[in-house]
Amino acid sequence: MAKSLEYNATITQRIDLEPTLSVFRVRPDEPFSSSGEPWFIPGQYLTLGKNRPAGVDGDSRPASVRRPMSIASAPHDTDDAEFYIRRVGTPESDLPLTHELWTLNEGERLFCRPTPAGKFTLEDTCGADDPRLKLTVAAGTGLAPFISMARAKVREDPSADLSDFAMVHGASYPTGLGYRGEIDELVAKHGLRYIPTVSRPGEAPDWTGATGRAEAQFVGDKLAKTESALGLEPGELTPKRAVVLICGLQGTIAVTLEALIARGFVPDHRRLRRALEVPDDVPASVFWEQYDSTPVLDTKDEALMLSLIHI
Repeated sequence: MAKSLEYNATITQRIDLEPTLSVFRVRPDEPFSSSGEPWFIPGQYLTLGKNRPAGVDGDSRPASVRRPMSIASAPHDTDDAEFYIRRVGTPESDLPLTHELWTLNEGERLFCRPTPAGKFTLEDTCGADDPRLKLTVAAGTGLAPFISMARAKVREDPSADLSDFAMVHGASYPTGLGYRGEIDELVAKHGLRYIPTVSRPGEAPDWTGATGRAEAQFVGDKLAKTESALGLEPGELTPKRAVVLICGLQGTIAVTLEALIARGFVPDHRRLRRALEVPDDVPASVFWEQYDSTPVLDTKDEALMLSLIHI
């Protein structure tokens, strides 16, 4: 059973974008970097935690809960770390961290493990120097690692060219498209390619952009529109031209992956590669960070695997 945590960090800012969507900035008692140098690689995460309220009779749940959260800030920010968090509506556990976080306001305390971890980085996926278009696909708060990557490049070089970086970001409503103003500036000043899409346009009558979930932008006739919006020629979205990074829940990853396999993209997943009969010497070209535990694709589904092999 998890023990109570010793709090070592403070919430310095909380920005509520929607009732269940917020940006949290967290400051540890000890700076992340004593030298002032970048202290993590964009795409990594920190573990946040909170103790369960005490004194509830008959509550047999653990005394505390900890979960990894992708870092949204740039690694050059050594005082605070920023997190883009959705309060989970249907949690997988009976003690969801996001429900506990939603009780906290600015100035309140929590646990933050100061050591970053994770390999969902450009360095550990395609390689930091890969010249291809880095196409990132995010559902909701899956945007966090990608905004960190873009921020880092601009902090390293205020005149950075981001034309080799693209974001497809999906949300239910326009208010869920976090960092919109900052991203629009990255588009205008640094050449970032950006496709925001809203899956409930009927409830947002002023919305004139793309519609449907993030993954839907790669399915059927929408794929050609996505290529055009990214400045690509029809049929150009292939591993020769791009590498793809996806962040979100199983559905977003699975649908995007199935569509991209048809374009020759190869997953970075050993079991799935074996099921798809991909030779070991073929490099991966699509990577993902998953926020739930449902298998992305069922490798035991022979019919599904055969259909993907023979696309």
